[in-house]
Amino acid sequence: MSTRIEIDHRAPPRHPEKLHRPDQPIQRKPAWIRVKAPTHPVYHETRALLRAHRLTTVCEEASCPNVGECWSQRHATMMILGETCTRACAFCNVATGLPGAVDADEPARVADAVARLGLRHVVITSVDRDDLQDGGATHFAAVIAALREAAPGTTIEVLTPDFLRKPGAAEIVAAARPDVFNHNLETIPRLYPSIRPGARYYQSLRLLDRMKTLAPGVFTKSGLMVGLGETRAEILQVMDDLRVAEVDFLTIGQYLQPSVKHAAVDRFVTPEEFAEYAALARARGFLLVSATPLTRSSYHADADFAALRAARARA
Repeated sequence: MSTRIEIDHRAPPRHPEKLHRPDQPIQRKPAWIRVKAPTHPVYHETRALLRAHRLTTVCEEASCPNVGECWSQRHATMMILGETCTRACAFCNVATGLPGAVDADEPARVADAVARLGLRHVVITSVDRDDLQDGGATHFAAVIAALREAAPGTTIEVLTPDFLRKPGAAEIVAAARPDVFNHNLETIPRLYPSIRPGARYYQSLRLLDRMKTLAPGVFTKSGLMVGLGETRAEILQVMDDLRVAEVDFLTIGQYLQPSVKHAAVDRFVTPEEFAEYAALARARGFLLVSATPLTRSSYHADADFAALRAARARA
């Protein structure tokens, strides 16, 4: 595959310290962004099962606004490799620090929970593990293998870190053959130093591009947040970059500030603007686009996977 993607080799620090940010007041959310507190009994059943298996979910760790809806449908995004991240992104609510040892029993517990939940599709993500030689790639592969054995009818989506300075990591994940490989660009290149300081835009883009070479049949997916100060033109340029990398599925959602210590919301993008972004992305050739204020990487992932397969069949 011929592309125009180049990597910026200027490496960020391995364990960036939390950036000093003055407290940022949290803006009141508009009506289209508010969600109700979870009350459905299945939500509590899902929560109890996850607790019993000692599993972490990004739904809770990242304070996802859709947790009530998803858990009420027995959908949960498993977060492996611990609860502590080695990065310090300005948008993320996951704790930063030095993680503990990798839990060798975690793949079996994840697989058993997925089988008990009866999931048709599961999303597996993780914290960044810059402390590990392979960035956690071998553990991702172990989880995929355990899922194939315990829940053979479940399709598997992985949402991985960027594996920066981890040679061979992408190959390990590709060899495990997930059904969907997701890595989020998160924001536009100009905002990386302040929003995603431990990462490099072209490293992330190159990872998505490389996965198409390593595993041609695997769907690739990436996501963006809006409302951080980006311009329309910058979002369109990222769309074009992703299409050069032949990414199949794009998600775009509203950034929501987790606390006063995180980056402030620049503005709340209207549903009409999201609809316009969706139309512009579809016109660029993505097989699937999800662009709404509450869109998140794994929101409605099972239905989206079915739509991806249908779109490929029509293409």
